Amino acid sequence: MSFQTLAVLFFMLIGASAYAADPAVIDSDEAIAVGKTVFNANCKTCHKLDQKYIGPALRGATDRNSAEWVKRWIKNSGEVIASGDSYAVALYKEYNNSIMPAYTFLSDAELDGLLSYIEYGDKVDPAAAAAAVAGGADGSTGAGGGIPSEYLTVILGVLVLVLILILVVLGLIISVLTKYINKQDLPEDEKEFVSQKFEFAKVFKSDGFIIVVTALVIALVAKTAIDGLYSVGVQQGYAPAQPIAFSHALHAGQYEVACQYCHTGVEIGKSANIPSANICMNCHTHIQNVGGKEGISPEIAKIYAAVDNNQPIEWVRVHNLPDLAYFNHAQHVAVGGIECQTCHGPIQEMEVVGQHSSLTMGWCIDCHRLTEVATQGNAYYDKLVQLHSDSKDALKVKDIGGLECAKCHY
Repeated sequence: MSFQTLAVLFFMLIGASAYAADPAVIDSDEAIAVGKTVFNANCKTCHKLDQKYIGPALRGATDRNSAEWVKRWIKNSGEVIASGDSYAVALYKEYNNSIMPAYTFLSDAELDGLLSYIEYGDKVDPAAAAAAVAGGADGSTGAGGGIPSEYLTVILGVLVLVLILILVVLGLIISVLTKYINKQDLPEDEKEFVSQKFEFAKVFKSDGFIIVVTALVIALVAKTAIDGLYSVGVQQGYAPAQPIAFSHALHAGQYEVACQYCHTGVEIGKSANIPSANICMNCHTHIQNVGGKEGISPEIAKIYAAVDNNQPIEWVRVHNLPDLAYFNHAQHVAVGGIECQTCHGPIQEMEVVGQHSSLTMGWCIDCHRLTEVATQGNAYYDKLVQLHSDSKDALKVKDIGGLECAKCHY
């Protein structure tokens, strides 16, 4: 639904930098909040408000046409084109005679909110944007940015150099003291003791050295064995080659395609769902077919082949919990409000998807112990909040059964 809805807006927008919104579009926080939800769920994939993206900038839509015209277009663009509307016909011809499906399921409240958000939501302050750019121009990391890894390397190198200098100074001090003592009038046995030379061979043959080395070897072997046992069944870092070289960095990162658009079950079921070729074609039918199938990349040609041959794409599964563990995506994403990156890492930066987290039992339990429940404005947790109203501490997952065995092992 995301691509079609944004494409509906694509036809009616040409992106204007100066505009006066239709008076029917209200500027209220409540309407903007509703519109932002609709925008993020349906339009964000290909549109930004103030700059051209995959589609044109959206702001100023109700300056180019009335709010009622825009609503009619969203609900049934084909009907508007068939009516002979000159603006609609011109856009229809300009964008390769593509007709968007009707969206009668969108309520008037959702459409009003969407238009309010498009015209009045998330406006960028040019002065603040310029200041942000200027602030980053000197290469500073800013507050909370942490120390760059290069600086840590330099600091570590300096510490090692200081340690070497200390050893050299100690060696010189010992040498000077030895020469000074040798000049004193000492008994022969004491002079012999002071003048004795250090022999590495005796150190290596000493009982103490043998005991220390043996203990270190045993400890190393034991640690290696324990680490090996703990790694059984853990696929952290696993990043297999896929039958189609799909880049999350391009789709989820550069083009900001929402995870929920491809993984349709993530908010409504246990599994996130691996997308079918048809979902891929929702976008690529419009993005890649300007000149037909000729000229498309070899990887996208594989999608066309899968659709033409009615054969599923055999994606290689990356994240795979054991059968004894139960995990529900909808409970975490839709109810708990957990971001995908919490478990899957910076997926929007991955060219090849790999398992970022260990996904072990201990990893899950630690998360349940530390994570605060997002109760604000979430009716799902209202009764739980009432039951824990006497507690002064923040409500965490562990407080609502997050550590119970039967929650995950059913």
